[in-house]
Amino acid sequence: MTRPVRVLSLYEGFFAGGARILHSDVVAGLSHRGAQEHAVLSLTSAARRDASLQFAHDDTRFRRLRDAGVAIDTFDRVAGDRPAAPEDFTAAELERAAHLISAADVVLSLKEQPLSLIVALQRAGMLPDRPLAACLHRSDPTHSGPALGWLVDAAASGAVTATIACAESTSSAYARAGVVARDAWVIDNGIDTRRFRPGTRAERRRTRAGLGIPESAPVVLLAARFDAMKDPGLFLRAVARHARRTPGTHYVMCGSGMTHDNAAFRALVDDSGVDDAVPVHALGLREDMPELYRIADVVALTSAFGEASPLCLVEGAASGAVPVTTDVGDAARMVSGFGLVTARDEDAIAGAWDDALMRRSAMRAAALGARGRLDRRRMVEDYRAAISGLLLSDALAA
Repeated sequence: MTRPVRVLSLYEGFFAGGARILHSDVVAGLSHRGAQEHAVLSLTSAARRDASLQFAHDDTRFRRLRDAGVAIDTFDRVAGDRPAAPEDFTAAELERAAHLISAADVVLSLKEQPLSLIVALQRAGMLPDRPLAACLHRSDPTHSGPALGWLVDAAASGAVTATIACAESTSSAYARAGVVARDAWVIDNGIDTRRFRPGTRAERRRTRAGLGIPESAPVVLLAARFDAMKDPGLFLRAVARHARRTPGTHYVMCGSGMTHDNAAFRALVDDSGVDDAVPVHALGLREDMPELYRIADVVALTSAFGEASPLCLVEGAASGAVPVTTDVGDAARMVSGFGLVTARDEDAIAGAWDDALMRRSAMRAAALGARGRLDRRRMVEDYRAAISGLLLSDALAA
């Protein structure tokens, strides 16, 4: 093929989330190299998520892809609590999607939710014959609702020809759930280590001052959206325990819905036992995550389910924080050698935070030493090879 390989990515929408960050990194990285020409079709133009309305054109990933020269089409829909079902799409939307897919050589679906469009096109007899990989980012597909059924059916029919999982736990979980595709890859997550780096003393002092955090105070950071999967209630109960044993610690919570403007968040705080005097900084959705990671001593994850390869742990580690996580997905494997794994119990979590603070110098050095294997350039190259493999496999199967 003398022209660039044309790749179309299907997004449910543009809103905050680790999977969108990763996939957009891949698309932008592969577009920059010139051997592939990428485009995106988003099934929505806005999203109502975690008590806020997020417009696609305001999203950092959207702007970054546009700046990288990636063509983005959006349907005039708002993403809500459930993804669009196959019967929801209009004739005009199906015609537009069929045209975009026919112009591509390879199609990537960011998670399984956009596959409702593929099912709709199949039912209408309008689906072009193109290799299609579902890019999977969960370790518990049963929480995907009807989208799991769309994936199982699309794989069984041959419409989905491959899966690309971000973790071994993800690949295994979807196989157990009945997803059988012709090819399967596992590509570990990677991050931009130029953005996620240790801060200078002046940078850390400035960020801490802006939040009212003393320069010497320990900081525990939770970077997660307000969702049962992330279990912010468990984090807050651990804060209540930890604040009694290590007074003076500051706790930073950031992510969509993590704000006192959210009534459900306020209720969790009230129920957690956190004293009013404990400094909990509920910052909500932020675009300055690298700066926040740099002031953290511990980056915490208290998730109950659903995680595969959590970005916050490696972003924090690359910035010099010690990851402390519950045993979900591939988290334990990810932080091996530079982080701690704890039981899903508030007292155990508080104890692990103290352990990390006491061992911070040695564990910080280990985390920074792992930056090379965390870099996204390896991930982008692995995706390039997978896309080439999709084309080869499709040619051999023809």
